[in-house]
Amino acid sequence: MTVELTVVGSINVDFIARMEALPRPGETVAARQFRRAPGGKGANQAVAAARLGAKVKLIGAVGDDELADEALSGLVAAGVELQVERSGQTGVALIYVDMAGENEIAVFPGANALVKPTEVEGAVLCQLEVPDEVVLAASSKASFFALNGSPAREIDVEPDLLIVNKLEYEVLKRGKLVAVTYGEDGAVLYENGKQVAGSASRMIIPVDGSGAGDAFAACLVVCLLEQRPYEESLRRACAAGAYAASMLGAQSSLPLTSQVEMFLKP
Repeated sequence: MTVELTVVGSINVDFIARMEALPRPGETVAARQFRRAPGGKGANQAVAAARLGAKVKLIGAVGDDELADEALSGLVAAGVELQVERSGQTGVALIYVDMAGENEIAVFPGANALVKPTEVEGAVLCQLEVPDEVVLAASSKASFFALNGSPAREIDVEPDLLIVNKLEYEVLKRGKLVAVTYGEDGAVLYENGKQVAGSASRMIIPVDGSGAGDAFAACLVVCLLEQRPYEESLRRACAAGAYAASMLGAQSSLPLTSQVEMFLKP
């Protein structure tokens, strides 16, 4: 069963520095490794869903600059259909990753702040790296609307599925289904405030958590659209997130269906 999904969200280029320990305020540290790669939560989740077998369209924006094609390269490689405006500067994320896989991220939105509100039919997945009016327009005609509430802020919408981590859950709680992630402690799925599924996370050696949340979100949405049971959907999403956290990079760490299934084996 091939599901169709429209992602409305951000497109960035990530600048990633890997170091022994994250710097404290006022501290300069030496990086062991530096790389740049396509990113943005919208782009990451679109690529993740495509790798899991969905037919995906992404609505977003990049700059009219030298970073634009680089930002889109992972989407093109994954076969994602693009509806992309070009204006201003391409969004950029500055990412620090320590040797335990913890990260700090600062995002310059650039063209992501200029995405035009668009009404979308069918299944839609959004994040909060684009303006509120873009999210509200995308939700207005969707038959199934999923919102990854990151970065967390209050917004006047009740999605069919809300996906948040434990800190974001303090800010956003409204959703017919609400998935809350707890890192190495797994995730819980609530329906109308009642827990309907829970899953532990596979034990891994963490490398880089920057793509884990996007892998989880995309996998959960795809599984629910495939009409898999709640427990199975959550278990597969946790496996996708764990796989991504065990690899370096965001889009480069996003698993194929076969890799998720490998992680599900005892």
